[in-house]
Amino acid sequence: MKAIIVDDERLARNELKRLLENFPKINIVGEAANADEAIQLIDELHPDLLFLDIQMPGKTGFDLLSELEGYVPEVIFTTAYDEYAIKAFEFNALDYLLKPIELHRLSEAVQKVEEEIQHQQERTDTAKEGVKVLGDNDQVFVKDGEKCWFVRLGKVRLFESMGNYVRLYFDDQKPLVLKSLNALEERLDSKVFFRANRKHIINLQFIDKIEPWFSGGLQVTLRGSGEKIEISRRQAIRFKELLSL
Repeated sequence: MKAIIVDDERLARNELKRLLENFPKINIVGEAANADEAIQLIDELHPDLLFLDIQMPGKTGFDLLSELEGYVPEVIFTTAYDEYAIKAFEFNALDYLLKPIELHRLSEAVQKVEEEIQHQQERTDTAKEGVKVLGDNDQVFVKDGEKCWFVRLGKVRLFESMGNYVRLYFDDQKPLVLKSLNALEERLDSKVFFRANRKHIINLQFIDKIEPWFSGGLQVTLRGSGEKIEISRRQAIRFKELLSL
């Protein structure tokens, strides 16, 4: 299991590495002292796991996760502050360890990671047996509470991540389905549905207007609804390549 430690304090990184010597399945493949260094390492090494500090000079650990596109490792937050716990789990963190980190708590966190990665592999193996890419003409069954829909995917203009759920936007409906945005992205036709940022997938057929946005990104306005969605800087490069002559 490949892991990266992200912490601006060298002593904290060294202490965590010392504790992780008790877990031979964890292979520390890199260290970063800030978010920008970490993003570069994640792109290069595709680790399975991040041990991530929250309060760092410049960008926080939350900022780092918000800037990741596509591939996102499992996350264990390591911090000296307990007030960020609720927000941490909004980012689907597997655990939240308070410094100084105790060995038994680290052991519990590592076990959670091992179980989650095993479950992911099982889901991947199952999906490969009969995976089908869904296009805009495919119809899907959606159930939210007592309400049910049989909707053509081409009518869905937007998918929005809501923790472990995804909200679908079509007509004037906004049902929630129990599925991660990453899992959903693997099933959708990339010629029609585009990953705009960490939280959104947009239907390219619904784009009404495109504007330059901050830091080299773009902002698109969706036809009919008027919803404005940011395309992050890194995804904006892919977007231009995809839609240019």
